[in-house]
Amino acid sequence: MAKKAAAPRLPSSYEVLGARIQKIINSTGAQTSKRALIYKSPDESPDDWAQLLDAIDEEDNVTIAHRDDGGVQVSWVVPKED
Repeated sequence: MAKKAAAPRLPSSYEVLGARIQKIINSTGAQTSKRALIYKSPDESPDDWAQLLDAIDEEDNVTIAHRDDGGVQVSWVVPKED
């Protein structure tokens, strides 16, 4: 008897948010300047946003700065290898 293929799992709202922000951070301009300005979209969960900012803030060599306009400046340094 053939098995039914499992239905593909839809990404969670947090995963969708993470993918959006990852695309911004990985853009050529952000990688060149070592910084990115990110904003929470109105349709995104405040809890997901807070969780994402906490995860980013825990990374080594990464700094986040909250702006008055609601944006968050993410900047990073790439450590020199010995």
